[in-house]
Amino acid sequence: MKQFHLPDLGEGLPDAEIVEWHVKEGDHVTVDQPMVSMETAKAVVDVPSPYTGTIVKLHGQPGDVIDTGAVLVTFDVDGAAGAGETAPTDKANESPATSAKEEIGDLIDELEETLPKVAPEVTSPAEPAKTGDKPREDTGTVVGQMEASGKVVSDVATVGNVKVTPAVRALAKKLKVDLNAVTPTGAGGVITARDVRLAAESGQAQAAATPSHNQPTQPAAAPVKTAAMPSAPVAKAPTTPATTSEASGEWQQVKGPRRSMARAMAQAHAEVVPTTLMDDADINDWKPGQDITYRLIRALVAGSRAEPVMNAWFDGKKLAIRHIPHVDVGIAVDTPDGLFVPTLRNADQLGPKEVRAAMNRIKEQVRNRSIPPEEMKDFTIMLSNFGVFAGRYATPVVTPPCVCIVGAGKLRYDAIPVMGGFEAHRIIPISLTFDHRAATGGEASRFLAAVLKDLSLPE
Repeated sequence: MKQFHLPDLGEGLPDAEIVEWHVKEGDHVTVDQPMVSMETAKAVVDVPSPYTGTIVKLHGQPGDVIDTGAVLVTFDVDGAAGAGETAPTDKANESPATSAKEEIGDLIDELEETLPKVAPEVTSPAEPAKTGDKPREDTGTVVGQMEASGKVVSDVATVGNVKVTPAVRALAKKLKVDLNAVTPTGAGGVITARDVRLAAESGQAQAAATPSHNQPTQPAAAPVKTAAMPSAPVAKAPTTPATTSEASGEWQQVKGPRRSMARAMAQAHAEVVPTTLMDDADINDWKPGQDITYRLIRALVAGSRAEPVMNAWFDGKKLAIRHIPHVDVGIAVDTPDGLFVPTLRNADQLGPKEVRAAMNRIKEQVRNRSIPPEEMKDFTIMLSNFGVFAGRYATPVVTPPCVCIVGAGKLRYDAIPVMGGFEAHRIIPISLTFDHRAATGGEASRFLAAVLKDLSLPE
């Protein structure tokens, strides 16, 4: 018997959610055969089998959250060797030490099978890994060495004549939707979760029975909320969680992007010393056709040039700061599944058309849940345009190691004194939250002044 433990599917992610099993107990599998689709904080990845053998037990059901390092599958391995192991050698040629090590290892495996398991706090019945354990032989067996590279991809597979991700395929199965009857709207003809839901709602398929309160339905993807000009398409605003649409009164497991968001907010609250400045940007002189998203990003670049300390990373434990020569903007994007923060790389080198093309690509990737995890990290400054929904000012949250985040409120008209009278000018409220450990109030104020000045330019 061999136990396969869930490897790290990202960079230190503590757990992942089971989306769909591709095998069942009693099935015979081969090395690298896809076993299960797991959803991490932002993406879905197929986990392959590390052994050739028979599935004895699946430790978890779709919807369960499995701790990294917990037992995922128990195998009855064919022969004496699994994936990554050497073939069995002649016992007569083995040294006594080698033979003793193997016997001890077999004894430990038998003891582990007989010892009682401690139930974890999550819904999964799997046993969590213990801190300080040495790396196991099954670590990093996901295709592409996920643990070593940190690359987690949402693979689009062709099922019959359609293209679909594992998460959307699982959703279609739940809603009893025939994928061949669904019209794809995703990039490259990929069926999205929205397509599946529309098919179910339109009567093309009958929805599945309501799941129990312990395993609520978790949508695999959702449309990114955008708005036409003059409101910018980047958004950040609280939404009602999809898992609480039915007021059952029961506790429900927070999963997927919302789980990642909760951890990030807790980390920010514990590590950052935030201070917020607020002011208004007068954009009344803008020439027609200005792209608000581009202008906001360009203003961040202008502020970063005026005060480089705001476009930096700060390490509170080492009390060290790293000034970044380029500007990578983390743009908060709101979806019903939770908050995504994709990164617009080298924003200081992009023009209006390039920013718009990049934003369209980002929105499409977030909508289809196909954005790679590496594209949602290492931003040097943050932007949240919550005003696309509502709100004038805010205290947006700085995610470490960043030093600041700029929030844009709802565009409005305001009365501005001009030459003894008043004029109605277009105004964008701007809120700047910064880590006061890394920057002074004067530096933050000069940064904000540079942002306002750039936004006031006609073009």
